[in-house]
Parts: sequence; C-alpha cells; structure tokens
Amino acid sequence: MYDNVGRDADQIAAARYGIATDNDLLRWAKRDAKDFLAQHPLPEQPLPAPDLASYLHALAAAEAPAQASAVTQRLLDAAAPVLEAVSEYLVAAARWRGQNRTAELGSPPKMLMKAASDSLSALALGHQADLALLRAEYDPAPTPPQGPKAPGPSPPPPSIPPAGPAPGR
Repeated sequence: MYDNVGRDADQIAAARYGIATDNDLLRWAKRDAKDFLAQHPLPEQPLPAPDLASYLHALAAAEAPAQASAVTQRLLDAAAPVLEAVSEYLVAAARWRGQNRTAELGSPPKMLMKAASDSLSALALGHQADLALLRAEYDPAPTPPQGPKAPGPSPPPPSIPPAGPAPGR
C-alpha cells in the first residue's frame, strides 16, 4: 500500500500517474549538467535584489500625484535595464538551436517568448498606471454640462414601406 504521509501534492500526483516530479526533473538535469557547469561556471547565488528602501520612503512621503509619479518613474527607469536583460535572455533561450521556428502554441519556446514579453509588460503596465494617475490629476474627464435638462429622446422616424412589389392577391 502506498503511504502519502510526508509527501507533497506534486509527489502524490507523480506517484499516481507514474510521472516524475518537478523536483525530480530539476535534480536529474542538475546531475546531467554537472560537467558542463564545471566548464562554464555560473554564479550560485541569486542576482542581488535592488534596495527599494529609498523608493518606498520617498513614496510614503509623497503628498501629491506628481511626487508619487516622480518616484514611480525613477523606479521604472532603474528597473528597465534588468528586466530588458532578463527578457533578452528568455528570447535567446526560446531561439536556442532554432527550436522556435516550428514551435507550436503552448510549447516551451512559445512559453519562453511569452515570459520575455511579460517581463517587459511589467514596465509598460507600471508606466500606464502612472500616466492614468497623472491624467486624473492634470487632465480629468470633462464634467457633463449642468444646464437645463436636455429634451427626451427624439421620436422614432416614420415607418418606411418595404421596397419591392406588394404582396400578391
């Protein structure tokens, strides 16, 4: 009898369907790439996280939309090179050995291309949100006129007889 005690959902599903877990796949790939990585050493530690303390402090001190926008735009400008570099790598990974040329929707190359696009979408969406904040402050939608009430809807046009010959007798 199979015992699920101490197993996570991925392990239980893998055992049920007779497939490898995500951790199995990563462990096997790490094992098989060991010699390659010895020849091409890569940093083990994650990329340094940016220090957002000054941005968060400035944002907390902002009292007007223009001030909040200034902080947001500086952060987006500072983050752009990193996100663009990540996007470039993901595109290169999607194009590795020309695998993207005949890739079908939902395939790894297409997923990598979408990830590359999505990483840049964060910048674009942040910029659009900031512009919406500024538009609400500096260029709000005009308010409708508050004069006398406009007359109700106009009456429907008179009915037009159908074209063509009249029905037969």
